[in-house]
Amino acid sequence: MKLILLIPFLLLCLQQLPAQQPPAEQIQPYWFVLLKKGPNRGQDSATAAALQRGHMANINRLYSEGMLKVAGPFGDGGDWLGIFIFDASAPGCSTRANIERLLQTDPAVAAGRLNYEIRTWYTSPEGSFKPGTPDKKY
Repeated sequence: MKLILLIPFLLLCLQQLPAQQPPAEQIQPYWFVLLKKGPNRGQDSATAAALQRGHMANINRLYSEGMLKVAGPFGDGGDWLGIFIFDASAPGCSTRANIERLLQTDPAVAAGRLNYEIRTWYTSPEGSFKPGTPDKKY
């Protein structure tokens, strides 16, 4: 009987514990890039397809070099088209100016098909955000 009463009490106590947070020294900066519709979206279908192929090749290159940790599109057809998250600790990614230069290597950005906003973003460097080049390269 005492065990039956003890279990709900323990569960209630566990709910009151603070969530585990990584130590502040483990939180690292990254660059969050919101990709948006650019001012020049009037390309013909062949040109748009070529820009998209170049866009994807650039994403794969930046990922394989350990600079880009996350890339992906939004699927709702709005003005926000996708995101990039760059590792600020990677060579060539430490400043906003570095990220702007890397974004200009994207043919869709260079052509004005995509525009962007850059924000500093912080998280613990684990999982996909582990520093360095990825084990699997594209």
